[in-house]
Amino acid sequence: MSDISFHDLSSIDADQRASLLKRAEADLTVFVEKVRPIIQAVKDEGDAALIRFARELDKANVAEGELQVSEAEFDAAFDKVEKDVVESIQFGIDNIRHFHEEQKPETMWLKEVRPGAYAGDRYTPIASVALYVPRGKGAFPSVTMMTSVPAVIAGVPQIAIVTPPTSDGSVDAATLVAARLAGVGTVYKCGGAQAVAAVAYGTETVKPALKIVGPGSPWVVAAKSVLSSVINTGLPAGPSEAIIFADDSVDGGLAALDLLIEAEHGPDSSAYLVTHSRKIAEAALAAIPEHWSRMTEQRVEFSRAVLTGKRGGIVLTASLEDSYRFINDYAPEHLEILSKEPFAHLGRITEAAEILMGPHTPVTLANFVLGPNAVLPT
Repeated sequence: MSDISFHDLSSIDADQRASLLKRAEADLTVFVEKVRPIIQAVKDEGDAALIRFARELDKANVAEGELQVSEAEFDAAFDKVEKDVVESIQFGIDNIRHFHEEQKPETMWLKEVRPGAYAGDRYTPIASVALYVPRGKGAFPSVTMMTSVPAVIAGVPQIAIVTPPTSDGSVDAATLVAARLAGVGTVYKCGGAQAVAAVAYGTETVKPALKIVGPGSPWVVAAKSVLSSVINTGLPAGPSEAIIFADDSVDGGLAALDLLIEAEHGPDSSAYLVTHSRKIAEAALAAIPEHWSRMTEQRVEFSRAVLTGKRGGIVLTASLEDSYRFINDYAPEHLEILSKEPFAHLGRITEAAEILMGPHTPVTLANFVLGPNAVLPT
């Protein structure tokens, strides 16, 4: 029998239903205390602390004077990344640019509210921003794309990426390709709490910034919390969450695949398949182990932790109305409407951030190339 969590809303009480709506809670107290000495060391010692922490925490050898990625390293990155990947990154950047150009407000507007009296808004780019690109669970050129393109379109004069170095002191090649193609030429080899401290206070190499954006580990989140009075840290980025909503017009195996796409983010993610169709629910339940057999060990481990735990699995509702109610109560960061007629359901969904429409619009498409931003606020 499968150990995947299966929640039949018709057979659980109000307290059990409420527990399904809860997010994973992270206690940052321990991390806050751990990052304080790191932050102070970077503030006091500058580059020397960044190099030391790269060696001690990231197990990376970054030489003195090489904290900033050189032009030669940018050039070499294009030789390391396959041509079709470079083309895919450019394709994604183009779509992200098109979308965010539409979002960019007019520089200024004025309205005459009374004869001779005018009021309006003026929009100016922030002077500097740091973009945090994580590397803990893999390489994320997509985060580079999602954070760099809006900053460039906004006209931010000083844009810099901070990202953990690899063991040999280099930066992930695809991340460098994405940075250059997006129009960002400054990348620093530092991650974790030390990177947040570096862009907050500045070092001999790292220029201070007014704001930092991008997801990160609990170390990064804790450092942002401590330094929130020094640098604008934006919205706190917690674990990813998504609901895959399927009506009875789609295949259960496809629903299972899209559920796994979200669950594989990490063991702290939240991912539910919500459907009123028992046929779809049971088909998805049967398909998940088949999909696992074709996934890497790490991704199976991540997704299994989610789908067998308290923050994931399959939710069987009594009706479409019951599905809408659960989705709106949960208010997911990402929602997929798996249906051949997605617009028939859209009007009933009032509480969701990113909504992906139709049976062939998985979260991965939005995370990489669709255009809307995958970094909070989505």
